[in-house]
Amino acid sequence: MDKFDVIVVGAGLAGLGAAYTLAEQGVEVLVLERGDYPGAKNVTGGRIYVNPVRDLFPDLWKKAPLERFIANEEVTMMAQERSITLRYSGQELREEPYQSYSILRSKFDRWMAKQAEAKGALLLSKAKVDDVIIEDGKITGVKAGGDQLNADVVICCDGALSLIPEKAGLRQPGLARDFAVGIKEIIELSPDIINERFNLEGEEGCARLFMGDVTKGKFGGGFLYTNKESISLGMVVGIKDLTEGDPAVEAPALIDELKQRPEVARLIRGGETVEYSAHVIPEGGYKAISSLYGNGILVAGDAAGLAMNIGVTVRGMEYALASGYYAAQAALKAKEVGDFSAETLSVYEKFLEESFVLKDFKNFQAAPEVLENPRLFKHYPELVGSIMKDIYSVGSTSKPRLYPTIKQYMTFGEMWAMVGDMRKVMKI
Repeated sequence: MDKFDVIVVGAGLAGLGAAYTLAEQGVEVLVLERGDYPGAKNVTGGRIYVNPVRDLFPDLWKKAPLERFIANEEVTMMAQERSITLRYSGQELREEPYQSYSILRSKFDRWMAKQAEAKGALLLSKAKVDDVIIEDGKITGVKAGGDQLNADVVICCDGALSLIPEKAGLRQPGLARDFAVGIKEIIELSPDIINERFNLEGEEGCARLFMGDVTKGKFGGGFLYTNKESISLGMVVGIKDLTEGDPAVEAPALIDELKQRPEVARLIRGGETVEYSAHVIPEGGYKAISSLYGNGILVAGDAAGLAMNIGVTVRGMEYALASGYYAAQAALKAKEVGDFSAETLSVYEKFLEESFVLKDFKNFQAAPEVLENPRLFKHYPELVGSIMKDIYSVGSTSKPRLYPTIKQYMTFGEMWAMVGDMRKVMKI
């Protein structure tokens, strides 16, 4: 049986972040990736916030294959027959170091895997981990392809549907309400066309979120990110809403309808879809985060539930990188004292609590409950759309004053319901 200091399961951002950090310190680390190559199965929407992890990996960002820096933030509220788009452009978004970038994971992950390998990490692709090895209540390795691979520490980073934490006794099977399905297309367009259609210059990029009719009133939303020579277009829909909600809808049909909306169709006209993908995303927030450590095991990234949706932003990549980094730091601490018990590895959770990771999750722990409100995705887009329709309508007779036009929608019942909704929103 082969023995390593650390085995990392999954070559996503969490796994590669851990492997890079460990290899840099001379630790013998093996990364097992079930895909054909790192990034083959990592199809996240396409945006990374760099500032929170810039200092954790200071040597990476100048050479990293990032796409465009996000200089414009947009939100489109969709009713059935109309929409309202809010665009924010701030000077701080255009000043270096840039806050966030669009990203193509298949390209970025392969590049980062090479950086980890250059530091000394060993990476095996097409390696599916089937089980963990447990001896005397401690995880001592994994079983992959009929082989037993031993290690002092196993770092689990193989995505939202990972079974390893369950096999290790760190969590129960997940609930549908804590997950969403994400669907994405990569649509190729020339840089000039992208810049013209989105009013961009040079390497500027745009991020747009869609809410409302895009998911037929169900929990979730759409997204669009401009890359250098393509657009990432997709959506995220809660699995519980898809399986239990009324009316029943099929997720693939939703993205087809989104592409046909005039607000989107004109942006992607003439483009060629070169990639179509889907994956499961953790959406349960702070309360759904799994146990992060055990005897000989640590859990990071999506496998731990470290992705967060607060409506106006959806984040996960920086949490994956940071959790991988801190998992590596915990493994290094354990190696120093030669003790890989849960008690020693619990420093990992302390690292996360002292960092932006768990501070963010605690700050926004009410977000999943707030976003369960169906009025946010159905009622308000229609309400605001109707108000805007009447405000801008000019008929053959005299135009009513603006205040009475708006007031007719603000009945006592409506205002009272809005107060209740606002009280929930105030929690985030």
